Amino acid sequence: MPQLLHVDSSANLVSSVSRDLTGLFADTWRARGPEFTVVARDLHRDPVPHLPDAELHYAARLRTPDATSDPAAEARQAELIAEVAAADVVVIGAPMYNWSLPSTLKAWIDHLHVLGTTVPFDTADQPFAGKPVVVVSSRGNTYAPGTPGAGTDFTVPPLQQVLGVSMGMAVTVVTAELTLAERIPVLAPLKEQADASRSAARHTVRTLGGTLGG
Repeated sequence: MPQLLHVDSSANLVSSVSRDLTGLFADTWRARGPEFTVVARDLHRDPVPHLPDAELHYAARLRTPDATSDPAAEARQAELIAEVAAADVVVIGAPMYNWSLPSTLKAWIDHLHVLGTTVPFDTADQPFAGKPVVVVSSRGNTYAPGTPGAGTDFTVPPLQQVLGVSMGMAVTVVTAELTLAERIPVLAPLKEQADASRSAARHTVRTLGGTLGG
């Protein structure tokens, strides 16, 4: 049965744009039939701890001889990796917080990116290579080329590097910009642009949710 891993990280539980879009993806996925299942991981409601030991960045065979990792931490890391391994498609809500990732999402990424396990080191293995992952990024302002914010998006590029380049996953990015146009007066003149961005993101999410992993 096709399985979706639905990951959210927004701290906004009421009106989050990224949650709205990942939820739309999951709903579209489920609508394809009862065999299309969803596993949800909410990194804000149930945060993953920061990686407690630097040796967990490495497969056990690559750790220093005196390394002693907490079995509970190893089990948690194995569980998170197994969730991704079991998924046919992954959708990730990645709102921009202070030009970067929510710390909860970064902690999850740190558990998944393991040299010699999910990332090549002494072998060429990339177990997640080709697995579709949709990164849904929302941001209060615009960071499009030619705008003052161009080049200061530090949310999407790290995810493309880690998930796509390093882990080999097939990354698709969906962005919704100017999400604060209704809240911040100086952005109010851009509300029409904001609405268009969100509408386009919803259309793309529906298309991807209805086609990936089938």
